[in-house]
Amino acid sequence: MGGNRAGRVAASLGLPEAPILLIAILFLRVPALHGLLVSLGRFYPLAAYAAGLFLALRYRRGRLLFCLLVLALASWGPLWATGAARQLAFDAATLLVPLDLLILALLPDRGILTPAGGRRWAAILGQAVLVLLIEGTSPGAGDSVFRASLLAPAITAWVGLPAPAILAFLLAAALLLVLAIREPEGAGRGTLWALGACFLAFTAGKPGTAATVGLSTAAVLLSVAVIETSYHQMYHDALTGLPGRRALDEEMLRLGDRYAVAMVDVDHFKKFNDTFGHDVGDEVLRMVASRLGTVGLGGKAYRYGGEEFSILFPKLSAAEAKPALEAVRQAVAMTEFTVRKRLRPRRRPNPVPARRGSRQSSITVSVGVAEPGGRLKTPDQVLQAADRALYQAKEQGRNRIVGG
Repeated sequence: MGGNRAGRVAASLGLPEAPILLIAILFLRVPALHGLLVSLGRFYPLAAYAAGLFLALRYRRGRLLFCLLVLALASWGPLWATGAARQLAFDAATLLVPLDLLILALLPDRGILTPAGGRRWAAILGQAVLVLLIEGTSPGAGDSVFRASLLAPAITAWVGLPAPAILAFLLAAALLLVLAIREPEGAGRGTLWALGACFLAFTAGKPGTAATVGLSTAAVLLSVAVIETSYHQMYHDALTGLPGRRALDEEMLRLGDRYAVAMVDVDHFKKFNDTFGHDVGDEVLRMVASRLGTVGLGGKAYRYGGEEFSILFPKLSAAEAKPALEAVRQAVAMTEFTVRKRLRPRRRPNPVPARRGSRQSSITVSVGVAEPGGRLKTPDQVLQAADRALYQAKEQGRNRIVGG
């Protein structure tokens, strides 16, 4: 079970971004594809930034817009310079881009044309102006900053980046990885993959088609992250993390003639919620969801609404699904939920020793299960039958399974 969970976490962090980055690596590193790379460089960057700009404005994602601005300045800014100033601008981008992407990922998205957005505009454009001033007045000072000898020459030669840029990428990657693991659907994941594309772009060593295509791929990855986040918000419940009612409805349309559906309800939840408050009630729902999420035999749990959950078992009868339902029912009942005093730090609802100012409370669930057959022909009819079985479980004393 632990291996399956690790696999799901890995997939959530790597799809669909990893294949996109892999394709970019092939174009940039395989000599046989360099001819296609030149052709790609003529339209791909404009298409990538145009799509990203559309998403940023359509969904009001200020973070995406500012990241696109950072990448566009790094991509085309050096090309506007000439001579030694061009390389200086490129070296500046190798240091500033990873730090800018990191800061934008850490900061909350506060809009585009807002006071907070105005400060972001000023900071990003101010960096560009500062680099221009260094190029025009003291290029030697720029070299001392952007190409400072902070690491062994062998390391910088092997990586293909100046030492300050290497350190900036390491710092950004470490912090973004922590963010991505803690919140797979947050800003950290998409920015981490975009950082990888930026690293690939800058190892080209100079401004040009390869760097532009790499940075454009970073823009694509950031746009994909916005689409993935929007999908997750549409189909997943924000409180419990389980798929929501819309995901259940669509999944039931794909079922064949053999399946089982269970409706699960938290016993006495309204009384518990009224007694201890909505914050504690939310913790109860998270705990129950975490147990239902471990259901076996191929079942999948959904947040149906309120204190109700659904579990779908494709290709199983109700009788065959009962052992898995019984296992999660017992798992919920065996979890001692600690109700703490108000204003105490909120913790995960795992079994913990009782403390002063807290009390232990047992949470149970009632379950109704049904399968198609007889008068139950459509998924809605089966779901309604499972709901009727659920209420029979409650009438019979709760903390039990009825149906099948």
